[in-house]
Amino acid sequence: MLKVLILVLLVAVVTSLFSGLMFLFKDNHRKRTLYALGVRITLAAALLLTIFYGFYSGELEFGKSAPWHNRTATQSLD
Repeated sequence: MLKVLILVLLVAVVTSLFSGLMFLFKDNHRKRTLYALGVRITLAAALLLTIFYGFYSGELEFGKSAPWHNRTATQSLD
């Protein structure tokens, strides 16, 4: 569940990034660009807090679930 939330937040940050770029080119007053920047900063902070919570709670582990960590010594010699 936490990994899905992280993925959703990441997609939302990228979407906000591109909407801010679109507003930068379209708007004359830049009001929506600043709003998109505020939304992106808020989403990025929520994403970082979610990742930190995942590591703190033990639901996320650093480097132990990567596919190349499950190889045996004989498989790595091939």
